[in-house]
This record gives sequence, C-alpha cells and structure tokens, in this order.
Amino acid sequence: MMAKVLRAGLLGIGMMGRHHARVLRELDGVELVGISDPGGDPHGVAGNLEVLRDVEALIDIGIDVAIVATPTRFHEEAALKLAAAGVHTLIEKPIAHTVEAGTRIVDAFSANGLVGAVGHIERFNPALQQLRRRIEAGDLGDVYQIATRRQGPFPSRIADVGVGKDLATHDIDLTAWVAQSEYRSVYGQTSTKSGRPHEDVIAITGRLDNGVIVNHLVNWLSPLKERVTVVTGEKGAFVADTATGDLTFSANGTIPIEWESVTAFRGVSEGDQTRFAFPKREPLQVEHEAFRDAVLGLPSDVVTLEQGLRTLTVVEAALGSATTGNPVSFMKNLDL
Repeated sequence: MMAKVLRAGLLGIGMMGRHHARVLRELDGVELVGISDPGGDPHGVAGNLEVLRDVEALIDIGIDVAIVATPTRFHEEAALKLAAAGVHTLIEKPIAHTVEAGTRIVDAFSANGLVGAVGHIERFNPALQQLRRRIEAGDLGDVYQIATRRQGPFPSRIADVGVGKDLATHDIDLTAWVAQSEYRSVYGQTSTKSGRPHEDVIAITGRLDNGVIVNHLVNWLSPLKERVTVVTGEKGAFVADTATGDLTFSANGTIPIEWESVTAFRGVSEGDQTRFAFPKREPLQVEHEAFRDAVLGLPSDVVTLEQGLRTLTVVEAALGSATTGNPVSFMKNLDL
C-alpha cells in the first residue's frame, strides 16, 4: 500500500465519469471521498456518497486530487477553481474548449505548483504502448508514415464541441507520442452533414518535426466503428487496433516476385504477419496510476497539461485550415 492515501473528488458522473468512479474505488493509494454533478446520478455510481451540487462543495470536503469529467465547455471554470484551492487535477480530454482557456489552465496550475494532467487515454492503450516500445527498439527501422482512422456513430452526449476537438485530439496526441515528435504542419478539411452546429467529419494531413507524414480520418457518421493506427516504415507496417488492444506487424517479404508484369516495380513485397500477445490492462486504470504517481512525486508518464494544450493547438490549427483552405505551420518544437 501507498504511504499516503490521496483523498479524491470526482466532478461529473456521466458516461465517462461513471468509469472514473469505478476505477478510483479500485485504485491503491486513493480513496474516492466526494462526487459532484448538478445532473444527479443517472448511472447509479455514487453508492453511499452524497452527490454534491458543484465544484465548490467538492473542494469544501477536503480533497487532494480531482478528476474533471464534465462537458468540455465547463473544464476551464472547474480547473481554475481547483487550482486556486491547491488540488492536483486530471482533466478529461480535451483540456478545454479553446486554446485560450487551455492556456489559462496551464498557467494556473504552474503558478500554484500543482500536478495537472489531461485524460488522453489512448496513450495508455496496451496496443499503442507496445507499438511505441517496438518502434523505440528499432523493430520498424525508419518510420515513414502514421495514419489513423477513428470513426463511428454520433454520441448524443457530445453537444459542445465537434468531432475535431472530441475525437481527433486522441489521434493528434497518440501520433506525436508514438513518433516522439511534434507536429510541424497541418492541413484540415471538415464537413457538417448532420445539421448540428459543429463539424462531424474531419480529415487532417500533416508532417511531424522528424519528417514523418501523418493522416487522420475522423467522423461521427459511420455505422462502422474503427479505432486504428497504422505505422509504416522501413521494415514493414504495424497496425494497432485500440478498440481491441491488438497489435499486428506485417513484415516486408524477402521472397522474389516472379510475375513478369510486376518485376520492374522497386517496392516491397508481402511478408509474414505477426499478431503479438501481451498483457492487456485497462487503459483507464493505467492512466489513473500514472496520475497518482505524478502527484506522489514518483516517476510517471502522465499526459501533462502542456502536452494537452499542444494537442488542442494542433487541432484548432487544422480547424482553422479547413476554414481558410491553407495549411498551418508551427514553429519547430512548439513551446506552450
């Protein structure tokens, strides 16, 4: 057991908050002592805890850490109040509804010497963690391209942001993390097909500082639910399915192609395919452990507020690009 038990408060117990409640109750070194949601307890997760009216009431019971799982437009107000109260906080992604709001959050936590984190949960997916380790080990050689597909039906609970900030933030964050390189430029295209005020389709192409080409296809319009990351490189291609946690590798073949019609092509051939076996822990559990460790001053790979703000900056640039029709370039090693 941990030497110190952290008193945790949870703000928001909707579709995502209910999972945070479950994991917090199972987490060593953390005790869930308070829940706040003006909408009550629709999923019946409060147990013997009173559902408090607002973030101030949550702060008043005395908490060390907080999880903000409210709709995005409420992130800034809650985070700033928690920072002022000296509470370490994990904010569900995206960090805020705008870059300006995200910047104010980053500044507040920095000024108060607090740990702040953003819930970019895909980093803690077992398939992507395996993928990053194998790329670091040189299993792919030089990385050429990273392409992601994230599509599925519209979640009616999302009303305050479009698919760019709600979903494409996942892909921007995981891509920079897997490649260990920030975005150099992006170009975006969007469409609104469903009559809602925000975009429900976004396509982003870009390049990272290390030269890797990236592509992201994201929508809320498909009955086919996909969560796929494909990394192509010198030795083949990795495919990570974050919905299932599976990772496969298709190696470049070494068998000569004998068909006369294609022998002039100086490309790769199809080789062996491997599906890796590895432990598949729940990403939300791993994410909470990382946040807890960061608060306790232990080594941690938590997603920092600065990283969450950088991701939001890239997505806003892609949305701006879709409006102007022009690509957006960033200063190298974007410092925020």
